[in-house]
Amino acid sequence: MEIITVTALLVALAAVAWALRQSSNPATPPLDNTALAQHIGAEVKAQMSEVATAALEANNKQFLTLADQKMQGLQAPFDAEMKKLAEEVGRLEESNKTRKGAVDELMKQMGTKITELNTSTVTLSEALRSPTYRGSWGEQQLRNVIEMAGMTPYCDFEEQTGGENREGNRVRPDVRVRLPNGAHLAIDAKTPFDAYARAQEATDPAVVELELKAHAKALKSHVDDLASKKYWEHNDGPAPEYVILFVPGESFLADAARARPELLAEAMNKKVLLASPVNLLALLWAVHRGWQEARISENAREIAELGEDLYNRVGVLLEHVDKTGRGLNTAVNAYNKLVGSVDGRLMPSLRKFPELGVGSDELSTPQSLEALPQQVQAAELPAPDDD
Repeated sequence: MEIITVTALLVALAAVAWALRQSSNPATPPLDNTALAQHIGAEVKAQMSEVATAALEANNKQFLTLADQKMQGLQAPFDAEMKKLAEEVGRLEESNKTRKGAVDELMKQMGTKITELNTSTVTLSEALRSPTYRGSWGEQQLRNVIEMAGMTPYCDFEEQTGGENREGNRVRPDVRVRLPNGAHLAIDAKTPFDAYARAQEATDPAVVELELKAHAKALKSHVDDLASKKYWEHNDGPAPEYVILFVPGESFLADAARARPELLAEAMNKKVLLASPVNLLALLWAVHRGWQEARISENAREIAELGEDLYNRVGVLLEHVDKTGRGLNTAVNAYNKLVGSVDGRLMPSLRKFPELGVGSDELSTPQSLEALPQQVQAAELPAPDDD
């Protein structure tokens, strides 16, 4: 701006100087003041326009150069950040592809498992419609629960054992669990499934409720039948006055109890305890714990008897040791007396033989033994006698 002002002043001075030369020239007609002022103004304006245009172009070039330098300074960090961002996006895309592949594989495996599960469920559902297979499946579930509780067939329970009750009727529970007190507990497995299966297949809530009530009624009939057998009157030892009806499915018993709330009370009144796998497992764990405590008590008695017998045997052994010690002391005393007799009665005569030319080696004299009795620490043993 200062350059433009100085340039304008110079242009004005040049115009004034030109006007003065024109006025001093006799060949040039004189100019009036108004015309002179207009002429000087026009010259100054023209020069100012040229100077302003040149200055503006110079400022534009300077601004563009400065802006280009600034942009170059900012472009490098921006390019670096964009490169990092592109690399991160690439890694995320690769990770996403890997995860997508794993998810797809997992979904494929899940689909296969679901298909297999559906097939197994359909197969099991169809098989359970057979009373024979249904009974075998229920007994197998009962065996699984018993094995989980540690009640193996070789020690704590017996399968398919038969006997007669007090009325002379032949009865045979699925499992007879022996109790630690010599009693036994009868368990029967029942699997009512027909009505329950129809309830699971139905879509109408009214039909579902109706079939579940039929399922509860079927389970109640098993309760009545089992109560009539009176397993607790078995002639092979005492038993608690109730029997366990094992239902091999949690939902079988739970849905029956919801459809018929009084079912459990009705069963208990008939001395029948309804048990699902979880309930039976808890009961058998308690029985198994009782067996463990009984074995511990039995082992404690055996240990006490063995300890008493061992104590008596050790006492006899120590008596023999004491007698042996006293015998050794007597032998030492007898030996010392023998040595004294040899030294006093026999050796004087034997020592004369070398003097008479019989024998050349000097005979050794037996040495006596010193008995040093050691006092025993056990108060039960008497100290050895000195004689």
